[in-house]
Amino acid sequence: MVVGVIGAGTMGSGIAQAFAMTDGYEVCLCDINEEFAANGKAKIEKNLAFLVKKEKIDQAKADEIAAKIKTGTKEICTDCDLIVEAALEVMEIKQQTFKELQEIVKADCIFATNTSSLSVTEIGKGLDRPVIGMHFFNPADRMKLIEVIKGGNTTDEMNDKIIAISKEIGKTPVQINEAAGFAVNRLLITMINEAAYEVMEGVASVEDIDTSMKLGCNHPMGPLELGDFIGLDICLAIMDVLYKEFEDSKYRACPLLRKMVRAGKLGRKSGAGFYDYNK
Repeated sequence: MVVGVIGAGTMGSGIAQAFAMTDGYEVCLCDINEEFAANGKAKIEKNLAFLVKKEKIDQAKADEIAAKIKTGTKEICTDCDLIVEAALEVMEIKQQTFKELQEIVKADCIFATNTSSLSVTEIGKGLDRPVIGMHFFNPADRMKLIEVIKGGNTTDEMNDKIIAISKEIGKTPVQINEAAGFAVNRLLITMINEAAYEVMEGVASVEDIDTSMKLGCNHPMGPLELGDFIGLDICLAIMDVLYKEFEDSKYRACPLLRKMVRAGKLGRKSGAGFYDYNK
C-alpha cells in the first residue's frame, strides 16, 4: 500500500515513520515545498539512527525504512491508496488540501485526516468522497493510540478499513463518533486549560501543579509540562473549537493561555512556555 502523508512537521514525519516501519507500506511524505518535505525525512532518519544506537534495529533495517519514504509536494501522491492529512489545524487549509488532492489521486484513494479537534464532516464538505478521522498522538511513531472518527458521510467499509490498517501498523484503534475534541482532547486539553487557570489565579506554582498531578494522579507528565510539549498554540486552538462547538462557558480558553500564545510563548518548540527551555 502506498500512503501519502500531507505535512512533514512533527506529526506528519512521525506518521510517515510509523507506516514506513511496517512491511507492505511505502510512503510519500509531502509538504508545500521539497525542502520542508526533506526536513521531515531528516527527522525520521535521526529517529532511526537513535533506534540503531539503542540496538532496536540494525543499520540495514534503518536504511530499508528510509528508502521506503519518498519526499516532495502533493503531486507525488497520484498513485496513493491512502492519504493521511497532517497539515495545519486550520479548517480552510485542510479543506483546500483535499480539494486539490481529489483532482490528482485515484478515485478509490481513501482520504483520512489527522485533525485533533475539527469536524471531520466539515473537512469533507464538497469533496467527491467522504473523509475519515485517523488521529495519531505525538510522537506518532511510538504512541499506540489512534482515534478512528466517523464523520457524517464516512462509510462503514472505510471505517473498517482504517481500523484494520491501524492494527497492521502496530497501533490500537478506538472507535469515535464525531464530536468536538473527540474523546482524548475533550478531556486532556480542558485539564491543561484548567491548570493554566490555577497558575493565573495563583493557586500554586507551575512546578507544584505538575508535581501534584504526577504524584497524586500518577500522570507521567504534569498538565503544564504536557501543554508545553503539545504546543500552547495547539491547546488554545482546540479550546476555541470546543467553545465554538458546544457554546458552553466551561470550555472558555484561559486568558493566560491566550496571552502566552500572543507573546509567542508556545512551549518547547519556541523555547519557552510555562517552562524555559533555553536554560
